[in-house]
Amino acid sequence: MGESSNSSAAYIHMVQHLIEKCLIFHMSKEECMDALSKHANIKPVITSTVWNELEKENKEFFEGYAKVKSKDDRMSEEETSQMIQKMISDSSKGAGNE
Repeated sequence: MGESSNSSAAYIHMVQHLIEKCLIFHMSKEECMDALSKHANIKPVITSTVWNELEKENKEFFEGYAKVKSKDDRMSEEETSQMIQKMISDSSKGAGNE
């Protein structure tokens, strides 16, 4: 069981990393699902599930991301960078609790 769960965790972390890259490129959830399906052979249901979990864990980030995206459909690089840094910072704080 240990090896299987380790490889599953590694796969989920890889998908999370790729989703973060999609966010840097200002992609919507649907665009990200499509891109990862086409370019990384990741099933859309996997991307969607990981995205949904990221949304639950990072509500403020995704609320801000959605607002800016709906405002002009593009985030500045600086805004994206700040949000990603906040997400990384928040997740590293939570990592000690796992």
